[in-house]
Amino acid sequence: MNKVELLAPAGDLERLKWACLYGADAIYLGGQKFSLRANATNFSLDEIKEGVIYAHNHNVKVYVTVNIVFHEDDFEGLVDYLKKLEEYNVDAIIASDMFILDILKENNINLEFHLSTQASCLNKETAKFFKKEGVKRAVLARECSKDDIKSIIDETGIDTEVFIHGAMCMAYSGRCTLSNYLTNRDSNRGACAQICRWVFDLYDEDEKINEDTDFSFSPKDLSLLNYIPELIDIGVKSFKIEGRMKSIYYVATLLSVYRRIIDSCYDGTYKYNKNDELEVYRCANRETLPQYFNKFPGVNEQYYIGRQENTNQDFLGVVLDYDEDKKEIILEQRNYFEVNDKINIFGPRKDSFSINVKYIKNEDGELVDAARHPQEILRIPCDKKVEKYDIIRISFIN
Repeated sequence: MNKVELLAPAGDLERLKWACLYGADAIYLGGQKFSLRANATNFSLDEIKEGVIYAHNHNVKVYVTVNIVFHEDDFEGLVDYLKKLEEYNVDAIIASDMFILDILKENNINLEFHLSTQASCLNKETAKFFKKEGVKRAVLARECSKDDIKSIIDETGIDTEVFIHGAMCMAYSGRCTLSNYLTNRDSNRGACAQICRWVFDLYDEDEKINEDTDFSFSPKDLSLLNYIPELIDIGVKSFKIEGRMKSIYYVATLLSVYRRIIDSCYDGTYKYNKNDELEVYRCANRETLPQYFNKFPGVNEQYYIGRQENTNQDFLGVVLDYDEDKKEIILEQRNYFEVNDKINIFGPRKDSFSINVKYIKNEDGELVDAARHPQEILRIPCDKKVEKYDIIRISFIN
């Protein structure tokens, strides 16, 4: 039996490499044209080529988004771009505008076509249509229920990709036009201003009636963390994590947690662990819920009164090396910590562990009482060997 694919976001080359290391089976990314998430760093063609080589060397697939809703002035350079993706051995493109299928056929471009979630595939009849047209995989809309997903798989046999974690749109999977209306930034060409996360006053005609309360209509985030075994049994082919604009800490944490859960489902050791929920919550600081999976979402699935988000500085540093003679971690610092703090260390495909910081040395070998300067190179003692690219965070796991 083939394992379900764990699909990770990559906003740039650095995050692609971290995703490869932390357990992704495939990575999706966007180029500098034709891709949603215009505010992400995104990839030049040279970087796509480098990223594909790196990923393939780690047995990881690469999918490139070509998923904007095309206007008349968006076509320039598209055919040459698709030919370059083929030349660089990209494993598939993700698109919503179906004319791209014709372009691939007319120009003999051998690229697998995955239907973007932007197409809002929610039912078996739609999935049948797209499969007949030559779509290899359907990235189902985030608004699909468990029964929707099962029906599509059972009735069509099309490969399905399901979002298991990340932000929700207040409209059907990116079909909102509030950003266009209020800011002239086109959400369907990658420039969403996330109006749903703004806060608003409430008026009755010209009279403000909300006093000190701010209102919003932002959905809470999606997490199907506790439904992974069920989704595997249903026959989903790919589990997708949203977040091409997120940090390496976000990508590494989520991949670490979901990789562990998926692997345990296949080796027969899976069991619910409250710490998994805590890890995924603290790396994004927004509440997560199954949203549409079991029922139509209501008031408890939305942020109606303000944005109710908490920030933290959990991400303390990245391991650069380990000095076995001195039993010291050499790290690049990211957030403040001090002597006697309890910290936690985790890495690719390994259990985390915690230690107390007995001392901190700066680059000159001087003892300091705290790590105060971002990206400073420091040393801390640790009897247990760690590896390059392990991550150091605040110890919050029991």
